[in-house]
Amino acid sequence: MEISGTAQHEAWQARALPPVEQLRGDLWSIPVPIPHNPLRYNSIYAFALDGGGLGLIDTGWGSDDAWAALTAGLTAIGGDVTDIRGALVTHLHFDHLGLAGRVREASGAWIAMHPADATAVRSLTTSGAQHAVDTEVEFLVGLGADRDEAVSDVGAAENFGAWTSMAVPDRMLEDGEHADFPGWRLRAVHTPGHTPGHLCFAEEATGLFFSGDHVLPRISPNISTNARGGDPLRDYLDSLAAVRDLDPTEVLPAHEWRFRGLADRVDSLTAHHEHRLAELLAAIAAHPGSTPWQLAAHLTWSRPWEQYERRMRIFAVTETDAHLRLLASRGLVVGSGGPVPTWTPAAR
Repeated sequence: MEISGTAQHEAWQARALPPVEQLRGDLWSIPVPIPHNPLRYNSIYAFALDGGGLGLIDTGWGSDDAWAALTAGLTAIGGDVTDIRGALVTHLHFDHLGLAGRVREASGAWIAMHPADATAVRSLTTSGAQHAVDTEVEFLVGLGADRDEAVSDVGAAENFGAWTSMAVPDRMLEDGEHADFPGWRLRAVHTPGHTPGHLCFAEEATGLFFSGDHVLPRISPNISTNARGGDPLRDYLDSLAAVRDLDPTEVLPAHEWRFRGLADRVDSLTAHHEHRLAELLAAIAAHPGSTPWQLAAHLTWSRPWEQYERRMRIFAVTETDAHLRLLASRGLVVGSGGPVPTWTPAAR
């Protein structure tokens, strides 16, 4: 894999925000900060459109500081937020969709997403923060959490206000459809896993591949279960295989830095998850009859398990559950059933 976003990589090593970059005559990368997050920033991609105006891929975290960074970046490339005609949002997370409503209000731009994530956003905005909290607490209890720990980790409903007021998109993009960006041939590539409706965008004229959070150069995106069910890790691995051989000229992710060598990176991400599955299978053999909450404590993480709490612990446990579901679908483990399933190796 070759690092092509050298300025981004150097900024990352210096723990600084990278510069606004002109990637070609009609394409720019604008870094927008994410508060209190190890990912540090989103790369928002701005396009000059035939006939005038700008298009965006993603919008950034929904905060005043992020808005200031986005608008300053647009000014730096000779534009303004009022020039935006449309925004493609790769997926529903707040660091990608958070500013979409403000962009639409300031410019009249349309907002496009995959229907699966649009449905989830609409549900969040209609059911409210307390419902979101209660649903997540019950889901974690069903994974083996003590109720008091689950309530503490999820937090109070007032912390979810921004999440339940995100912009509901007004345009849907299905797999294979092209975005309405005059002068560009951006084809939506449905890549479920990180979220059910995650989209990448393949630019057919230039060979550029905008990978969102699906393929990042340094880390694996969080692949977690939630109350909606499904088998997200199987979806993710299938989605990786689907993009592996696209052979783009360059990969433009939402975080970290641009790179070349998509197939190599897909192979390393696939190997990472297979290693993780093997580690989890060994933990189940050593601790049969354990819940996902208990099993997460027996896996290798970036820091000691005792330091995990709140959202970090939720991500770790739900990611463990995603790996458990894939092991079960492969016939390697068996769940006990009941309100809090426990897991044992399948009989050979």
